[in-house]
Amino acid sequence: MITVVDYGSGNLRSVSKALEKVGGNVVVSAHPEDVTQADRLVLPGVGAFADCRRNLDRAQLTEPVLAHIRAGKPFLGICVGMQMLFDESHEFGVHEGFGLIPGKVEAFSKKMQDPADLKRHLKVPHMGWTPVHQTVEHPMWQGIEDMAHFYFVHSFHGVVDHQAHQLGQTTYGIPFTSAVGHDNIFATQFHPEKSQNNGLRLLENFVNWQL
Repeated sequence: MITVVDYGSGNLRSVSKALEKVGGNVVVSAHPEDVTQADRLVLPGVGAFADCRRNLDRAQLTEPVLAHIRAGKPFLGICVGMQMLFDESHEFGVHEGFGLIPGKVEAFSKKMQDPADLKRHLKVPHMGWTPVHQTVEHPMWQGIEDMAHFYFVHSFHGVVDHQAHQLGQTTYGIPFTSAVGHDNIFATQFHPEKSQNNGLRLLENFVNWQL
């Protein structure tokens, strides 16, 4: 069973339908017991980091999610679901993450020599189809060409402390980490459920991922 975590944030219907399309047995749930019993877990997220983390905590879902990951079962994070894996986010303050991927989440402008330059030439949020460079060979990339296009919607991005945790990189004004992971964790800043054939293939790889 694949559980898509419902904590009041995320494209739950589109994620679940995409997983079902590639053969997944999917339940969308806000119940901690469904997270605990899941064979595979998907944590989507849309909106501000602090709101998403607060909703997850209030629903008493944080510990079951972490327990699933600690148990070594496959985990997929999407967008803010990826960002929550980091130590902290600097989105409208400093907010604690899960601490599973050493690093932090920053705004695009923090990495520009001239913050106004990004706003003048590139729109924020970064929205649309952009290629992803596969920096590490990984089963989740199977059947997907390097520099394949995926769909993004975000104003903040993760900065890894250790390059080994960066599995994909994208350039939007600056190069930034667009996929992270290690062991049983794989997570993307882009939205595979909105990325047509490439996204479906990635989700199919998750459904069939053997650790």
